[in-house]
Amino acid sequence: MIIQSHSGSLTKEQVEFYNEEGYLVLPRLLSHEELAPAREAMNEKVSAIAEELINAGLIIDKLEDRPFKYRLAELCKDLTAEEFLKYGRSWRDRIPGYFHLMSTPKILDAVESLIGGELFSNPVYNVRPKIPKVAAGAVPWHQDKSYWPDANSNPVITVWIPLVDANEINGCLHIKPRTHRKRLLEWHAEQLTGTGYTALREDQLGKTKTVVLPVPEGSAILFNDRALHMSTPNLSDEVRWSVDLRYQPTDQDPMPNHGAGFLARSYKTPEKVATLVDWLAQRPEHA
Repeated sequence: MIIQSHSGSLTKEQVEFYNEEGYLVLPRLLSHEELAPAREAMNEKVSAIAEELINAGLIIDKLEDRPFKYRLAELCKDLTAEEFLKYGRSWRDRIPGYFHLMSTPKILDAVESLIGGELFSNPVYNVRPKIPKVAAGAVPWHQDKSYWPDANSNPVITVWIPLVDANEINGCLHIKPRTHRKRLLEWHAEQLTGTGYTALREDQLGKTKTVVLPVPEGSAILFNDRALHMSTPNLSDEVRWSVDLRYQPTDQDPMPNHGAGFLARSYKTPEKVATLVDWLAQRPEHA
């Protein structure tokens, strides 16, 4: 599907690249300071996990003074994959910092260039702590749409943002360009790691080249929910923190069976754009 440019922040060349290749990299879209609310939300979650681990007798130190990119890895270094996966391979907590990130104008401006200014923030957002050598860090080849196969939503744009530098050692994103025009392929649930990720077989990947996408902290990789992509294991000693946010036009299926998304931007009904209070109450629009 060719998406016509509306307004927003992207150049004509960037929109054309996205339309043709199915993805777009925006290096350093957000600064370290602009990511601070999301980091604070992640730290709040890590502190809650540390408290649980202390109470369960699995650790003796909550490591509250350790740097952001190391703390969770060090808390979990002696846990089994099963013990870590108790907390989930991705998080979707309603902590204010996540709403602030999903509502960031720089992100909405970029997405607006691709699908217009009536933007709905999809309920399937994920905070991903890729832990080294503990849980299964690798995400197999898949299409995001495999997680909402029956939803009448097209397009859904994923905005993937790392909160630390993402590279080939700690498990950056890999994508197959020009696969966004594929139909939803038959997928299966990955069985070996206990994560339940959707996955594709090797013979479904075709001969399209793989592009490896190492990017610095705060960059954004935008891609279509049919584009084939994956990420490799984390072989470093730090957490590869990232988020994947999703946006779609407001006239598409809001996927209520996946949770409550929210109206992130509207020029037609700006008074209905959700506030933090609405989001915390799981209201999709301003009440």
